[in-house]
Amino acid sequence: MEYILLLVVGFLAGTIGSLVGLGGGVIIVPALLFLSTAHVLPAISPQMAVGTSLVVIIFNGLSSTLTYMKHKMVDYKSGLFFFIGSGPGAMLGAWVNQHVHMQHFSLYFGLFLIAVSFLLMFQSRFSPRATRTFPIMRTYVTNEGEEVTYGYNPFIATLIAFIVGFVGGFFGIGGGSLMVPAMMLLFLFPPHVAVATSMFIVFLSSIVSSLTHVFIGNVAWAFALSLIPGVWVGAKCGAWLNRRLKGKTVVTLLRIVLILLGVRLIVQGLGW
Repeated sequence: MEYILLLVVGFLAGTIGSLVGLGGGVIIVPALLFLSTAHVLPAISPQMAVGTSLVVIIFNGLSSTLTYMKHKMVDYKSGLFFFIGSGPGAMLGAWVNQHVHMQHFSLYFGLFLIAVSFLLMFQSRFSPRATRTFPIMRTYVTNEGEEVTYGYNPFIATLIAFIVGFVGGFFGIGGGSLMVPAMMLLFLFPPHVAVATSMFIVFLSSIVSSLTHVFIGNVAWAFALSLIPGVWVGAKCGAWLNRRLKGKTVVTLLRIVLILLGVRLIVQGLGW
């Protein structure tokens, strides 16, 4: 029964993560911690939850990236460039995570989830069509045939990617929850390109940070193997929905879920 539940959790995480470029860890980590404290699953530490999530996110990122590739929505060059910063950041975040206690972890993770919800609130107000000049410029032709120009400053992009990678490795979320808003707000990426490229970066960063957790021994392989099939199918569904549904409703629902999860973890972290 518990493995069927994990399959469902994986499907939801894969769908939501791929739909808005978050990677799915924001669902997997708190779900594992909640099901563990509720005695539905065997006890699992925050570090084990993060390590397990990162291994699963590899398949989430790969599945969604393959789907987005078919529709030419992934900016590979920009993704690899951002990974130069996010890769080392992910490794450092995964290493720092092992020194955090459960109470502090829950509090920090709860505050982080609420902060992400506010970032998503402003995401719809970003203006990808604004005119701005960057050292590196890119163009993208939308499904409607409109050509959109965007770009980034190499130094700032690398710095932001490093911070995003660190947060992703620390919390086991892949960093997409910060990468998508940053790409849209600071570098004017079109929404669909930002999401698709973010999942490509999530895939690469998760490989790096998960290897650190595997080496340390922070992976519950039985849980991971139960989550992966659901995540794989869910990621493809999320990418399919991304091309067909309006993002505002999905982002609003996701913000509500993140706030509820964040509040619960903060309460748990404060010991109330």
